[in-house]
Amino acid sequence: MSALLFRRATAADVPAIVALLADDVLGAAREAPGDPAYDAAFAAIEASPNELLAVAERDGRVVGCLQITFLPGLSHRGAWRGQIEGVRIAAGERGSGLGRRMLAWAVEQCRARGCRMVQLTTNKTRADARRFYESLGFRASHEGMKLDL
Repeated sequence: MSALLFRRATAADVPAIVALLADDVLGAAREAPGDPAYDAAFAAIEASPNELLAVAERDGRVVGCLQITFLPGLSHRGAWRGQIEGVRIAAGERGSGLGRRMLAWAVEQCRARGCRMVQLTTNKTRADARRFYESLGFRASHEGMKLDL
């Protein structure tokens, strides 16, 4: 396989990222490639010093993505947390070890920013994703809750 590059996403990457987000059962029902709302969301992410939208690139093609939000907090003695979301790997790359490498890279980004913990959520229907995250050392220590608005 050719060289892999992890980097901050650019506005030009947005269509490829949205395509990755839409390429599964859950994403197909909630994403709308081509919607201009993604451009506004990217601008807000790019403007925030506590956001890192990243892509994995191989041969000039986006083959993975994730977003890290760096969260300051008072608990745990004022510890910062890295919140990883929107993890996606291109269908042709799944099972290649790319996800493992991309998450290791993301954890290092959190360490470099002084985070004392990294957290993420995964939909309860994504059993394979849960097994994958557990294999990386993540544990389901809390019950996540969401309220759609």
